Amino acid sequence: MQNFWKKIKLVWTDASLRKKILFVLCALVVFRLLASIPIPSIDTAELSRFLTNNQFFGILNIFSGGGLSNLSIIMLGVGPYITSSIIMQLLTIMVPALKRIYHEEGEAGRKKFTQYSRLLTVPLAAIQGFSLLAILESKHILVNLTAFDRITNLIIVVAGSLFIMWIGELISEFGIGNGVSLLIFAGIVSSLPAEINQLIFTFDVSQIPLMLVFIVAGALIIAGVVMVTEAERPIPVTYAKQVRGMKMYGGGSTYLPLRVNQAGVIPIIFALSILMFPQMIGNFLASSTNSIVMKISHVLVSFSQTSWIYAVLYFILVFLFTYFYTAVTFDPEALSTNLQKNGAFIPGIRPGPSTSSYISKVLNRITLLGAVFLGFIAVLPIIMQSVTGIASLAIGGTALLIVVSVVLDLIKKIDAQISMREY
Repeated sequence: MQNFWKKIKLVWTDASLRKKILFVLCALVVFRLLASIPIPSIDTAELSRFLTNNQFFGILNIFSGGGLSNLSIIMLGVGPYITSSIIMQLLTIMVPALKRIYHEEGEAGRKKFTQYSRLLTVPLAAIQGFSLLAILESKHILVNLTAFDRITNLIIVVAGSLFIMWIGELISEFGIGNGVSLLIFAGIVSSLPAEINQLIFTFDVSQIPLMLVFIVAGALIIAGVVMVTEAERPIPVTYAKQVRGMKMYGGGSTYLPLRVNQAGVIPIIFALSILMFPQMIGNFLASSTNSIVMKISHVLVSFSQTSWIYAVLYFILVFLFTYFYTAVTFDPEALSTNLQKNGAFIPGIRPGPSTSSYISKVLNRITLLGAVFLGFIAVLPIIMQSVTGIASLAIGGTALLIVVSVVLDLIKKIDAQISMREY
């Protein structure tokens, strides 16, 4: 506890670190203010009825940072930017030129890659905005719209999404932590007071066992995410001795920490982004009068979190995206080359391709554990929902996963900043 208060004091006495934290807080305040400004022509009573127990829009609201609950000007949130990032990451595997930019061109290549993601966000925001506005109009939530009103609303929500993307990048650059993750985190946390208030007013003594189950499950999820996020597999590394003139250099030993879950919460976000598409298309087609289209719409809409197919696909996608994101962000060949250039080697392993192969083998084994555990934790709230019948558990479980992972990442980055200043 004494160490904790010491770190808090260091955070606020260090001008640079204090400035970064205050910048993040100011950016989040701006974000929440924008989330409270609605687009025109909303039937609020119809919106309230529509959002009640609607799981699809509940999850979509997480990615909008809470902006969808009142159809704010930032109702799309960071969803289009996340989608564009997924597409660009997939293209790095299929397009060698993009892979070369991302892995081999250093910081300049990363900036170029990010710029492509930004440009792709614009058409994706337009497509998602048009689809979402069309769904809301078909449900009579947006009323008395002219063609000019529709175009205006589309321009507003696309501009809002791009502005939020810009705020997220400013947080990453001038603040502390990942900007996009912090915006999603802020949206989730902002809904807690309203949910607690509703829980108090609708309290029923008969629900106490279910609440206890939910609390226990939440504690297990938090403990599991913390354990897997913090778990590492150390690989010993030895530096060869070098003689320069009359002096001997090197010869020290250290270790290379490989995290069990290199991808963090990204697989959850990627998987949910893909699983939302069928339901969005189904809602979009629901207003059709064609019987075949209506049947297709019904099948797509019924593909919800109550279905076991959804849970299985969710688990598989989280599992695959954990491996995929690890493969994209962690390059064993580059690591092996850097070790060899610095005169370092893994005891018992030849430098070069053998080292790369060994690191890949270890990484695949520990990622298997992380991927299975993350997939299980992701579908656990859905299993609980099928047992208890409480629809909000699945959404709450997803939100809890994101919140815990973001808080852990933020604490690590603050600790790193404090350590730098101590040295």
